[in-house]
Amino acid sequence: MTVVTCTNCGAKNRVDESAAAKSQPICGRCGGMLNANSGTTDTGRPVTVTDATFASEVLEARGMLVLLDCWAEWCGPCRMVAPILDELAAEAQGRYRIAKLNVDENPRTAAQFSIRSIPTMLIFKNGALVDRIVGAQSKQSIAARLR
Repeated sequence: MTVVTCTNCGAKNRVDESAAAKSQPICGRCGGMLNANSGTTDTGRPVTVTDATFASEVLEARGMLVLLDCWAEWCGPCRMVAPILDELAAEAQGRYRIAKLNVDENPRTAAQFSIRSIPTMLIFKNGALVDRIVGAQSKQSIAARLR
């Protein structure tokens, strides 16, 4: 789920990414069309990305960096990095977006970027892969790479 702010009335709407890929989401308050890729999404929490939503959430995000955390439920280091990424997402203030991709549930995207070990964090700018961080890192180290 992602939170999208309506450009017509300012209402915040929860939008299921997989449902939005199949049909146009509308605002619950005013009925206006919502654009989940317009940059009006709430960046206070990481966005969950799937094989189906990868292109719209990561590759089509313009004007900001996107850090894609490739993780798995069973991975201990991934669980160590998760709270750090939650903090970075809360501090982003529109400068970057934090996204999470479960590699067990989304093998197509993981294979596309040759994810061989996790956690692996991929940094995209205007749809292009610009950096790769492999392994658990400190908050300061990850933040420095986002600058």
